[in-house]
Amino acid sequence: MSRSKPSKPGQASQRQLRVGELVRHALAEVLSRGEFSDPHLQGHLITIAEVRMSADLRHATVLVAPLVESQSDAILAALNHGASFLRNRMAPAISQMRSIPDLRFRLDTRFEDDRRIDALLRSPDVVRDLGDEDQGDDDAEDKA
Repeated sequence: MSRSKPSKPGQASQRQLRVGELVRHALAEVLSRGEFSDPHLQGHLITIAEVRMSADLRHATVLVAPLVESQSDAILAALNHGASFLRNRMAPAISQMRSIPDLRFRLDTRFEDDRRIDALLRSPDVVRDLGDEDQGDDDAEDKA
């Protein structure tokens, strides 16, 4: 029986990625059906961006991105408070697993980081510096 090559340290294995995606779909289904009713979540749209599984598949870190970022702390607190309820509700969808992972919710800041980097790249100082490099490249091409 051939085995796949071990993943690099710090990199999720194919199994972790597959199980994480399974958990993400099950959790999204539970939330979309409205089975988890918390006053802090009423009327808020939440995106489950990614689920990162531990190596033993017993813990899942769920990265969530609320549509309204000003409410993110309350939403995160509500999700972490109801994690055991959500875990029990998604159990039938992932019944093929030996154990249902514990859920920990974290804020996904990747979109905010992208916006911040984009704003930096569009700042006048960076545009000016990039403009100077472009002119230098044109001079080099003219001499050739």
